[in-house]
Amino acid sequence: MKLSVLANLYGAKPLDETLALLSALGVTTVEIGAGGYPGKAHCDPAALLADAKKYDEFAATFAKYGVTICALAVHGNALHPDKAVAAQFDTDFRNAVLLAEKLGVDTVITFSGCPGDSEGSKYPNWVTCPWPEDFLQVLDWQWNEKLIPYWREAGAFAVAHKVPHIAFEMHPGFCVYNPETLLRLRAAVGDVIGANLDPSHLIWQGIDPVAAIRALAGAIYHVHAKDTKVDRYNTAVNGVLDTKHYGDELHRSWIFRTVGYGNGEGYWRDLVSNLRLVGYDRVLSIEHEDSLMTIDEGLAKAVAFLKDIIIREEKPTTMAWA
Repeated sequence: MKLSVLANLYGAKPLDETLALLSALGVTTVEIGAGGYPGKAHCDPAALLADAKKYDEFAATFAKYGVTICALAVHGNALHPDKAVAAQFDTDFRNAVLLAEKLGVDTVITFSGCPGDSEGSKYPNWVTCPWPEDFLQVLDWQWNEKLIPYWREAGAFAVAHKVPHIAFEMHPGFCVYNPETLLRLRAAVGDVIGANLDPSHLIWQGIDPVAAIRALAGAIYHVHAKDTKVDRYNTAVNGVLDTKHYGDELHRSWIFRTVGYGNGEGYWRDLVSNLRLVGYDRVLSIEHEDSLMTIDEGLAKAVAFLKDIIIREEKPTTMAWA
């Protein structure tokens, strides 16, 4: 397993400077934002695909620092009821797939998306309960009329362009937000669909990431290293559903933290060990979204914390005592 970083945390810096910083920390592979919510600060697929010189300069920058690309991140909502918004996310996704094909990268990360509740909607509608029964009708329409048809076609597009892994980040607000919904869509579309397992989005839902890892065995294509601290006092009063601004850390039910600041060393050792138990041996990609720490400090602490936890060597084929 390799340690990676979602590099858009340094989107304000040039790619060359970003790779210099990351390689100095011992990072040898990165996840690159290529559109959608992660942005295109370091990588604009449309521009790179249209200009051979720009593409060669892009590739040469990675070679300069001995850093590879493990995945392209293009999180978005291609099912947004606003057709113009949906079209932009869809274009970003497809351009990322085409660039991944050219780069020889096998994984593109995104969200499943979330439609509205009907063809006339203006905004996405995330259904979280079965009653009143209107919600079940909305859910049935979203899945059977929008979600499954879109991803069957988009999944086939990815496979046709030699990108076998579409890794969905299971995130509340989108149709795929937990292992059950991930596996439901995978069953309907095929094994091009898998998970970007980000523990931070599972923890605040009350999901045990290790239990999720075991349920998703064989379907995990990427893993984010990001933590969440659940505030037991605020949660005791208001539960975990929280729409307060992320900057209101003191009053929120939970906040995103750098790894080790939400859960301890033993927790993360168990998580990494269970990834190995289910056969996942790709990358652990640090995503910095800790609002209590600067980018530099949060990243440095995350790298230092994970260096002793990540299992780097290949799994042995025999027991040492056998």
